[in-house]
Amino acid sequence: MELLPRSPAEFGSARYWDRFFRQRGQRPFEWYGAFPELCPVLHKYVRPRDKVLVVGCGNSELSEQMYDMGLCEDIVNIDVSDAVIRQMGERSAGTRPRMSYLLMDMLQMEFPDAHFQVVLDKGTLDALLTDEEEATLAKVDQMFAEISRVLQVGGRYLCVSLAQGHVLKKAVEYFSQEGWVVRVHQVASSGDKQQFVLPVFVYVMTKFRKIPGSAAQILEICPEEQDKPMRVESAERLVAAVKDRQHYALLCSQISKTPCREQVSLDLCDKESGKPRYTLHVVDSPSVKPSRDNHFAIFIIPQGRETEWLFGTEEGRRQLAASAGFGRLVTVALHREQHYEGMAGIQAELSGKVMELAPPGLPDRQQVPFLSVGGDIGVRAVRHCDTSPLSGEFVVEDVKGDGSCYFRRLIFLQNRNVVQSEARLLAPTPLPGQKKRRKDKKKPIPTEPPGAIDKSYLCCEHHKAMVAGLCLLGGPDALPGELAVLVVGLGGGSLPLFVHDYFSQARVAVVEIDPSMLEVATRWFGFSQGDRMQVHVSDGLDYVAKLAAEAPAQYDAIMFDVDSKDLTVGMSCPPPAFVEKPFLQKVKTILKPEGVFVLNLVCRDARLKESVLATLRDVFPLLYARRIQGEVNEILFCQPGPAGRHGPAELGARARALEGALRQPGRPWDSSYALADILQAVHIL
Repeated sequence: MELLPRSPAEFGSARYWDRFFRQRGQRPFEWYGAFPELCPVLHKYVRPRDKVLVVGCGNSELSEQMYDMGLCEDIVNIDVSDAVIRQMGERSAGTRPRMSYLLMDMLQMEFPDAHFQVVLDKGTLDALLTDEEEATLAKVDQMFAEISRVLQVGGRYLCVSLAQGHVLKKAVEYFSQEGWVVRVHQVASSGDKQQFVLPVFVYVMTKFRKIPGSAAQILEICPEEQDKPMRVESAERLVAAVKDRQHYALLCSQISKTPCREQVSLDLCDKESGKPRYTLHVVDSPSVKPSRDNHFAIFIIPQGRETEWLFGTEEGRRQLAASAGFGRLVTVALHREQHYEGMAGIQAELSGKVMELAPPGLPDRQQVPFLSVGGDIGVRAVRHCDTSPLSGEFVVEDVKGDGSCYFRRLIFLQNRNVVQSEARLLAPTPLPGQKKRRKDKKKPIPTEPPGAIDKSYLCCEHHKAMVAGLCLLGGPDALPGELAVLVVGLGGGSLPLFVHDYFSQARVAVVEIDPSMLEVATRWFGFSQGDRMQVHVSDGLDYVAKLAAEAPAQYDAIMFDVDSKDLTVGMSCPPPAFVEKPFLQKVKTILKPEGVFVLNLVCRDARLKESVLATLRDVFPLLYARRIQGEVNEILFCQPGPAGRHGPAELGARARALEGALRQPGRPWDSSYALADILQAVHIL
């Protein structure tokens, strides 16, 4: 039996609805859910003494259920279909004396002004507003005007809708311009009983007297999981907020039926501020053989560790999911602007929401485990927040790593998943004569990290590789003597500090374009200037160009570790201008003939990367490359002449000699500074 209209325009035709209800018979047709789903919202806005008008009632049982449940009894139902009005009137005759059914067009209602406290519309607006043609919009304006006319001041127009963008926008703009308060509720779904993939919404428009000259609008949204509405500043933002919830519902529907071929990412926002509170990644592992206990798990990433390869990259998360042994793993990253009440608090907060992301085939009432590293949520202490005209918003924070180590990090918030600079913090040293306390199992683990910077430790693997490249200087068996080193890009200052402290005869010049970074490095990362360490606040492009014109061939080593602020380019380090041929020729000009130019290259665009390497080969005859495992970084060692070409054996010998010279008694040396091992993976381009 064909019940669908031939065209959307037929939804507004009385003839179509007569035919529809005759063919359908006595079976109720519930647009967008039934009374149990709508009841919580209706209870908020419909009082027992209210006089209620239901427009486009159809043969829905909603009015009957409202009556029978005692929500209200004075209900008038209207529809343009004579067949359904007779059918529904007969169904309630004798059992619901205060409820009536009238054949009436809602565009031309016969009721007096201000006759009702509530107008209820379940799918009628959606059926009428099928397009944005002029004739359709005129009918909708007429519908809204009639609803406004028959409602008392303080009355509510409740519109149940799927909230298609054009429908919501029209309703919000019309009534907000009339001075009404507009609130949108998301209706809680009823699991597998839900008829629609898209969520159902109820627009609650409350009538107020229009104040001449007032442009104030009160627009609110009330998601299904909370009672407190959130204020939004414009109709566009309200429509966007609804669209976000629709996209989420579609996503949940899709991944509940089929495995994810690609990782799915989404943010769950704070109810009060609207800012992201959790970032979730849904990772499926097809290789895991499903059993009752390994379908689904949640992994809470400790605070501050979301940038690590295992948690911050697709490949890392894929490896994490496979090693955890679950068919679907949802990783949860915690945001630095938010406060969390421990693992139990997070579990209570997320339990309901993450179940919406459950995989197909999850057994009923299955317990879903919450996992983490060491069973806690980690430690993050924000030390400093500021905004720089050049670098934008940034934050300095202390985080707990593996074991008992703490690290201080500089993060640019425009690229919050990338650690700009990092330094290890020293553990507090007991005072002379101070006894160590015995471990007290009942004493809570301290959450306050230490404050002093360990200047001997390089946290970043690419910094270790850049230092290893200095073995290309000097003879094969000796530590380079007096060195002139230029570092472009200060960050927290770890790289120039290490070169300054471990190469005791090195004179280090640092170029940094952002004066805020010099202040951050000095105040928070233990950086200081002196006779052998000078910082020049300048654009690196201008500084190198000036040196090339005035003082060529003066540096033994030049190191570029400078980030790009343009996130639209597939290369985040360095900015494209730093690897253009004219500028690279200037770099070569200020480099001594036997010197080395070390470049930290971070490029995800394969074509752009090949172009950069080709340009470097044009300028520097000798080019070595060292990939950083698990990262996008590639360290390039460029030398002005081919005479310095070394094979793997000679590079290893030079690296061991350099390491031996740097490892002096009383000077800290980490086992990860295995320079020979670092250079073993170097290849000539």
